[in-house]
Amino acid sequence: MARTIYDVSPHDGEWQVKRRGASRAASVHDLKEDAIEAGRKLALANQPSQLVIRRQDGTIENEWTYGDDPYPPEG
Repeated sequence: MARTIYDVSPHDGEWQVKRRGASRAASVHDLKEDAIEAGRKLALANQPSQLVIRRQDGTIENEWTYGDDPYPPEG
């Protein structure tokens, strides 16, 4: 089963939580911390999933994987 990826990223002075590939944000927040919490709840509810947190400049700050994540990776 493919992993659903959620991004927390800046957008027009706010922070959005968006499922990768979606045309609309799942939610928009004034504070980054609120967006991270909302993203974490979505990712936990829709496992297997990944939550990617981005900085103001768009670079990746942190990421978490929820659900089936085999280690070491195959290949």
